[in-house]
Amino acid sequence: MMKEKGVWGLWALFFSSAAFAQVGDMPGGPRVNQLNLTRGVTQIASELSDLHWLLLIICSLIFVGVFGVMLYSIVMHRKSKGAVPAKFHEHVGVEIAWTVIPFLIIIAMAVPATRAVVAMKDTSSADVTVLATGYQWMWGYEYLDGPAQGVKFLARLSTPRDQIEGRAPKSDTYLMETDNHLVVPVNKKVRVVLTANDVIHSWMVPDFGVKQDAMPGVLRDTWFRAEKTGIYRGQCAELCGKDHAFMPIVVEVKEQAEYEQWAAEQMQAMQAAADDPTKTYELEELMARGEKVYAATCLACHQANGQGMPPTFPSLVENEGFVLAPMKNQIDIVLNGRPGTAMAPFRDILNDVEIASVITYTRHAWGHKGKGEDPIVQPSDVTAQR
Repeated sequence: MMKEKGVWGLWALFFSSAAFAQVGDMPGGPRVNQLNLTRGVTQIASELSDLHWLLLIICSLIFVGVFGVMLYSIVMHRKSKGAVPAKFHEHVGVEIAWTVIPFLIIIAMAVPATRAVVAMKDTSSADVTVLATGYQWMWGYEYLDGPAQGVKFLARLSTPRDQIEGRAPKSDTYLMETDNHLVVPVNKKVRVVLTANDVIHSWMVPDFGVKQDAMPGVLRDTWFRAEKTGIYRGQCAELCGKDHAFMPIVVEVKEQAEYEQWAAEQMQAMQAAADDPTKTYELEELMARGEKVYAATCLACHQANGQGMPPTFPSLVENEGFVLAPMKNQIDIVLNGRPGTAMAPFRDILNDVEIASVITYTRHAWGHKGKGEDPIVQPSDVTAQR
């Protein structure tokens, strides 16, 4: 009976794998049943793939050689055949051989590995420089030079909640799509300066052969030169908290002319969408904007119903010490976070209009209806407290 169950289990595994293989590869991301490193679209990624195969082949030959000799010795020189212990331990030639050969093997592996590492660290003479900041749980990008200088935005996971919660079929870019893409020109050296706003994150795009940690209070950098246009995907590769798995990276590589056009469009869009923190907004305006900000920034921790997940993520419903209290305390916490807790500071993520909007939203949502103190918070209130 146990044997029969084992056979059926193997058949089930085979057919489930075959069915899974019918799903297409993720565009710009991992392939179905991928077991090896990707060749990538940069010289570094290609060198890493070659280095991987070189080391694998050398290690395999060592494995076969060492265990082959061991197996031969076990079989041909066993006690039952009257084996006599060898007496070559003081043979000068043997001593030299097993010293020189490992040295040559190490050189054969170390030279290409060192060359690749040195190339990976050379971020000089970049054509485009981008500052990437890791947040819980999204990436922020700011272009520091070139036609897109001054363009900045946040890139958040855009996979619908229905897919994440199992109420809808998963797309082929499940958990690997963002609302904004990092756009760069093809065949240009792109330097990515990395830091973090809260905890350690890691910026990894396999097709570029890039993986670099982003650390709070520290600037580190890496680079890539994509040789082919397209969309390439990666993820945060450092466990950074509750929504670590919901922090993808999407880079779109365009021709130079298309990149310049995109940069011009972004500059125009930023100017058109610029918020005026001195304006007095109507409640309806603040509520509509606040609902969007909450969904994009706060919902992951405090949940759509505001109930949170106490004690780590407290409830906002009927919270008399927070959303129903005078606005000063709530503005301070949203701006500066709360040290020692999961509440991160948002002063560098959200502008004054967005903070005022989301605070106003929490003071009217979930049955609050503005019944606490300071039901409407204006951007000027936030500005005054910065």
